[in-house]
Amino acid sequence: MRFWLRNEEMALEEMVQRLTAVSRHTDEIMHQDIVPLCAADIQEQLKRRFAYLSGGRGQDGSPVITFPDYPAFSEIPDKEFQSVMTYLTSIPSLQDAGIGFILVIDRRQDKWTSVKASVLRIAASFPANLQLVLVLRPTGFFQRTLSEIAFKFNRDDFKMKVPVIMLSSVPELHGYIDKSQLTEDLGGTLDYCHSRWLCHRTAIESFALMVKQTAQMLQSFGTELAETELPNDVQSTSSVLSTHTEKKDKAKEDLQLAQREGQRLLESLREPLAESSAHSVNQDQLDSQATVQRLLAQLNETEAAFHEFWAKHQQKLEQCLQLRHFEQGFREVKATLDTASQKIATFTDVGNSLAHVEHLLRSLASFEEKSSVAVERARALAQQGQQLIENKHYAVDSIHPKCEELQHLCHQFATEIGRRRGLLSKSQELHRLLETSMKWCDEGIYLLASQPVDKCQSQDGAEAALQEIEKFLETGEENKIQELSKIYKEYETILNPDLLDHVQKVFQKQESMQEMFHRRQASLKKLAAKQTRPVQPVAPRPEALTKSPCPSPGSWRGSENSGPEGSALRRGPYRRAKSEMSENRQGRDSSTGDEEEGLAILRRHVMNELLDTERAYVEELLSVLEGYAAEMENPLMTHLISTGLHNKKDVLFGNMEEIYHFHNRVFLRELERCTDCPELVGRCFLERMEDFQIYEKYCQNKPRSESLWRQCSACPFFQECQKKLDHKLSLDSYLLKPVQRITKYQLLLKEMLKYSRNCEGAEDLQEALSSILGILKAVNDSMHLIAITGYDGNLSDLGKLLMQGSFSVWTDHKKGHTKVKELARFKPMQRHLFLHEKAVLFCKKREENGEGYEKAPSYSYKQSLNMTAVGITENVKGDAKKFEIWYNAREEVYIVQAPTPEIKAAWVNEIRKVLTSQLQACREASQHRTLEQSHSLPLPAPSSTSPSGGNSRHVKKLEERKTDPLSLEGYVSSSLPKPPEKGKGWSKTSHSLEVPEDEGGWSSAEEPINSSDAEEDVGVGPKKLVPGKYTVVLDDEKGGPDTLAMRSGDVVEVVEEGAEGLWYVRDLSSGQEGWVPAGSLSALLGTSGSAQCLSSSESSPGSAVLSNSSSCSEGCPAPFSDLQG
Repeated sequence: MRFWLRNEEMALEEMVQRLTAVSRHTDEIMHQDIVPLCAADIQEQLKRRFAYLSGGRGQDGSPVITFPDYPAFSEIPDKEFQSVMTYLTSIPSLQDAGIGFILVIDRRQDKWTSVKASVLRIAASFPANLQLVLVLRPTGFFQRTLSEIAFKFNRDDFKMKVPVIMLSSVPELHGYIDKSQLTEDLGGTLDYCHSRWLCHRTAIESFALMVKQTAQMLQSFGTELAETELPNDVQSTSSVLSTHTEKKDKAKEDLQLAQREGQRLLESLREPLAESSAHSVNQDQLDSQATVQRLLAQLNETEAAFHEFWAKHQQKLEQCLQLRHFEQGFREVKATLDTASQKIATFTDVGNSLAHVEHLLRSLASFEEKSSVAVERARALAQQGQQLIENKHYAVDSIHPKCEELQHLCHQFATEIGRRRGLLSKSQELHRLLETSMKWCDEGIYLLASQPVDKCQSQDGAEAALQEIEKFLETGEENKIQELSKIYKEYETILNPDLLDHVQKVFQKQESMQEMFHRRQASLKKLAAKQTRPVQPVAPRPEALTKSPCPSPGSWRGSENSGPEGSALRRGPYRRAKSEMSENRQGRDSSTGDEEEGLAILRRHVMNELLDTERAYVEELLSVLEGYAAEMENPLMTHLISTGLHNKKDVLFGNMEEIYHFHNRVFLRELERCTDCPELVGRCFLERMEDFQIYEKYCQNKPRSESLWRQCSACPFFQECQKKLDHKLSLDSYLLKPVQRITKYQLLLKEMLKYSRNCEGAEDLQEALSSILGILKAVNDSMHLIAITGYDGNLSDLGKLLMQGSFSVWTDHKKGHTKVKELARFKPMQRHLFLHEKAVLFCKKREENGEGYEKAPSYSYKQSLNMTAVGITENVKGDAKKFEIWYNAREEVYIVQAPTPEIKAAWVNEIRKVLTSQLQACREASQHRTLEQSHSLPLPAPSSTSPSGGNSRHVKKLEERKTDPLSLEGYVSSSLPKPPEKGKGWSKTSHSLEVPEDEGGWSSAEEPINSSDAEEDVGVGPKKLVPGKYTVVLDDEKGGPDTLAMRSGDVVEVVEEGAEGLWYVRDLSSGQEGWVPAGSLSALLGTSGSAQCLSSSESSPGSAVLSNSSSCSEGCPAPFSDLQG
């Protein structure tokens, strides 16, 4: 830097010296150093022309000054005369002026007295050397005679340093000065124009002044540039460089203007010669040209001096700008790398599970990838600095340390990243070992639990179980933790208290499991070591050969009294069997105890994890509410909050406060009460399942919260709050905690259920898991539901959202243009269906845009179908993934193709449930009306108390009820059919219908009807007998001898179809059997493989149809014939 400043000073000094020399030389050229007088100063006096410098020369080169006849010569003030004389004598070169001037005084038209006075005045005030004075005396006879006489007598008055010669005529003058050096008024041929001469002199002097001023201006400008203090930032340096460049360009324009002016002046001086080659140029003209050329040379010197200085100054400014860019980049990169290093320093978490460690590794890789931009920039900046040093930048002393620091930061960052990756890799390795050990323990516990106790009572069974255990234990060498001390030593760098506790728990679990294995081994070895007692052959008594292999109880009793030997013989095997059974029972009890103990340990582990994570979750919610939400209302923090956040706390945090209070005040305390009985934790969830609905509200608000966060995440308020809370993660990570928590519960419940299958609370756990999964589904569905656009009504009026999903849809309507109908069969529409309790919505899924929650799709509403007018056809020929949704008795048909057969089955089942519930509601409403209109229902009169006497039983005819189409029309058969004999009726293997656990989809394998057109062909008639289970829909609690007392809601199984619309059924709850009217029963949908569904759309009163399609129409208030006999 100091070296550059010395160079800068030297460059300025050199330029100043050169430009000072230019100014001095300009003055010398114009003789301003001797006579600082210009033509412009005495322009008026020169214009009088009482004396002029014609440019003529004497024989020895003496300049000739001519004093033409000027009558008012005596009136010229002395000062003006002196100035003109001084100026005229300063024009010739010093060499010519040194020879001496020749004065030609023309007084031919004057008087002698004037001549004398003029000569004396000139002689007295002439400022330069005189060589000769030539006077043309008056030409008049009298004046000439008078002058001769007077000159002779007054010679002493004219005594001067130079001779004064009186000439009588011009020819005499030519004897002293050649005609070519005299102007025309003196009889010469010299071309002289006084006005032109005056113009040229003025122009030359103006140009000389311009050259001098230009040199002085550039000198001052150069000094100003050199003395300008260099800025410390890029913008100011760029501004200085731009300003200086503009000033330099302006100065260069002035310089070029002066050069052009000099060239024009030189051309003007050369113009007479250019016009005529015969034109002679006098010495003064040549001197003028030489003067202008010398001035141009000085101007060129000025330009060269300033150009050299500017080149160095510009280089300095450009290098300064480069330095400022480098320093700015250095500060930015250093700040970024420092921030990255600080962030890495906060990455102290080594993970609490294998998945967490893998997440941390991915986060580290992502962070490294993002930081690689800054690292690459730092390396590029260091390389740029080295290039500046190689280009001999003036600030090498400042650049070199920064380059070294950048390289150090890059190396430090890479080292820290590598160290951090090494720790996480170690943690990953340890967690993988722990998970492997835990998995091995779980497999061991499952192995113990899966060994059948009854088979282990035999020697072969015990030996086989022992081999299984030994084989499993052999796998422990590579799956279990061998020595805890080695683990401590090998993973010392990552073992924090939490991880250490986790290692100890896993090792404890491993030890407990191994202990259970050892106890099981000991029990099995005892069983395997027992020697089987030999069976002694006993010859049977002859009478025994003829006896039945299954003696009657009397024979046993007889044998018991046969004598003491028999008694002893019988007691011996009985005691041995009792002893063996006791030992086997002990073995089974020991094995079962080990298994239960292992499962209890696992349940406690799950419960501890549930409680620990619940407490941490509550603490995190509290920290967010106190550290962020409450601070938004703190007046001291208002200045940090951006305008976009004002009054947006509810949008950003949603109902997090409500969630916190629920967990802190209610749910956490209830969970803590289940610490000693983890298997009963399902009841806590079930009792608070309605409270978990608050998560649906939170998740629905999450897109708005996410959008607001993206807009305001850079707000200083969040950074200040995060700093105060000492949070490693930003607020958006904590806003995601409720979403993560509600999904975590189902995982913990699954784990708890896995270890509580035979426990008291297993059913509650299963129900709680189903409920939590239902909430998650509802939350997910609601997130899609709020994305529906274009629906005019209120979606909440459609009832609960049951299912939603994307399908390919074809339309096939009876009404409409034929071409549209045909085209629609081949071109599917992509639609997103929303199944509600009261309607199914068809929407079009729009493109996904944005990021995060904004990337969720939107759905444009297209149409909806009221479920009261909807029917379904389960199977469509040719594709197992298709089903039909039809509307208004197939006036509109929508062929829907699901992505998979499983999705199709789920949708068909759900739609069937909706239609069934609507059908049941219609039936109950009809029954209610029927019961209100009828006072009693006649029952068949019993004629026998035995079921076998059913053929003689009669029933009375029912009264006709014209007002109720749902009443049993006509009559009930006068005699009840005989109950079916045992072994007859339907085979259970082919017709008995068992209700599946999950009430899955219907199977249409036994009912080949696949077209809903069959519904339209079925007429009104009695209900068709279909084997399977039915629900009672009409109460008949009286019951006869052969009729079965029933209540609405009872489930019965049809045994046989009788006459007159009566069915013989078995009550599945009580086991009783009897005859019932078929109209009192309703098929259990979802359990029968043949009775797929019920359709009431467009059916006439008293009709019923069994088909593969399901529909319930409000348009049919109507009578269902399956209520008839």
